[in-house]
Amino acid sequence: MNEAILGRLRSLSVEERLSGLTKASDGPVLEEWLQSGVRFTASGGPLEEAYYRGLRKLFDCIAPMVDEKPVLFEGGGYSGCWMESTGTINSELLSRFLPSVSRESFLLFARYQKEDGQLPYKVTADGPAYRQIQMVTPLARCVWNHDELNARNDGFLQVMYEAMARYDQWLATYRNTRGSGCVEAFCTFDTGHDLSPRFWHVADTCHQDDARQYNPDSPLVPYLAPDLTANVYCQRLYLARMARRLGEAGADGGGQEKTEEREGKAAEWESRARKWESKAEEALGSLYRWCFHEADRFFYDRDRQDRFVRIQSDILLRVLACEVGDREFFDEMMERYLLNTRKFFAKYPFTSIAMDDPRFDPFSGYNTWGGTSNFLSLIRTPHAFELHGRFVELTWVLNPIVNALSRMDRFPQTLSPWTGEAGFTETYSPSILCLLDYVERLCGIMPRPDGELWFTACLPYPQDHGEAVASETGYSRRVDGVVYEWTVTGEGAVAWRNGEQLLSIPAGTRAITDRQGRLKRVVGMVVRRVEGFVRYQGMELLVAVDGNEQLELTEEGLVSVLKPGIVFPVHG
Repeated sequence: MNEAILGRLRSLSVEERLSGLTKASDGPVLEEWLQSGVRFTASGGPLEEAYYRGLRKLFDCIAPMVDEKPVLFEGGGYSGCWMESTGTINSELLSRFLPSVSRESFLLFARYQKEDGQLPYKVTADGPAYRQIQMVTPLARCVWNHDELNARNDGFLQVMYEAMARYDQWLATYRNTRGSGCVEAFCTFDTGHDLSPRFWHVADTCHQDDARQYNPDSPLVPYLAPDLTANVYCQRLYLARMARRLGEAGADGGGQEKTEEREGKAAEWESRARKWESKAEEALGSLYRWCFHEADRFFYDRDRQDRFVRIQSDILLRVLACEVGDREFFDEMMERYLLNTRKFFAKYPFTSIAMDDPRFDPFSGYNTWGGTSNFLSLIRTPHAFELHGRFVELTWVLNPIVNALSRMDRFPQTLSPWTGEAGFTETYSPSILCLLDYVERLCGIMPRPDGELWFTACLPYPQDHGEAVASETGYSRRVDGVVYEWTVTGEGAVAWRNGEQLLSIPAGTRAITDRQGRLKRVVGMVVRRVEGFVRYQGMELLVAVDGNEQLELTEEGLVSVLKPGIVFPVHG
């Protein structure tokens, strides 16, 4: 059966599936997509059609804004690039497919930085806007991952580093009015939490449209905001990485500089990195001191009266996605909240307000963070889970969302947590990228910033009304000039490298290789123990791998190196 789906994959024409592109910028963008080698096919369900419907809509969200270089637009009626999404997590995901578009989207924010260091919260065809901060996903992490995947040594990292360093100082100057060391929220839109009860009785925008001011007559703000504080914590960790990388680049630069001069510059960059790490620890300490409620084991805002704003919202997922906490802490948060069907684990997770809160609003027909599930949360989710090796638990999020997306006729901002039906707006780039990303994580070939390739053998399970999503899939991608192909059926999966069979693994597992296709590890991707054979370089290795267990390839064969078990869903 793998041969049949492989033939289907090889005969598929992306150009034909995207016929009708008319913008002048579409041609170069399509060429870049073709250079990536990414193609996807599926039989036995609607997933393939949904995939190319989404890809076609993605091109509607890509166009020049201020010059001839295409950038990513938010879509869905939101004009331009928004810091909380388009300029961060959206572009991070897009880096795996269209890196030049991601690069230009990131650079928009540095280009329009104010002299005092403030970055715009959005950039549109009318120019930059600054009336709030609206930061959620750490920009530095997104920039770092983009650069690791697509390093061009063209000064991009230096430009972004300098911009983000200046912005960190701006935040410290204007968003720490209470001296707590936390980053403060002055208005609803600072965190993009439209209509959330978190900000009831708080103005949507900053005082006098100035992000340095809050309403002086408000009884509630400024909030000590855990998601904004965690964002800065994570930003600083990645700024430290960048400083070291820039120091290494200077030390390796050679040229006419004397050795001692290069060593001096490298030492200066190392000193900067250590300062960033120290400042990150300060932010983390402030986060736990002021915003963590020990009894509830949850992160809350503290209002102007120094009281916890005890509304359980997707603040938690945001904080976790900013790399706060170790695996033990993350496991606790999953069991208490993320995988709790009384809290956030709806049939189509994750809700933006805990479902057992009387203020929870499940309706998805308008722009709201008052309860319904949002695609921006969904594309921020994988990093939080994968950071701690929680691959199986993540599939319980991926699968229902892929089921829902496969039957949608448009790509919305929200979806019903009860039915999975499309909610507010359409042609929204985060939901389009969610589909592309989730397909690659479930049954595709995913390049990683650390130099690994993930080949995953999980077909979407027919969760809704017994309707199949895909009975077999095929995926291809070009990496460093090498074409990899990957087919997944109910029995197992096979990888090809430049047309030659590379490896095969049982269904329900993931093969992790380096960029040259050399096998490193096998991971259990389903709740049950998977038994079968891994075939690689003439070897036939019998394996039995539990969920989340990682087997490393050694001279003795595949040896278990990590077995964290599984955190199961709970019902309150």
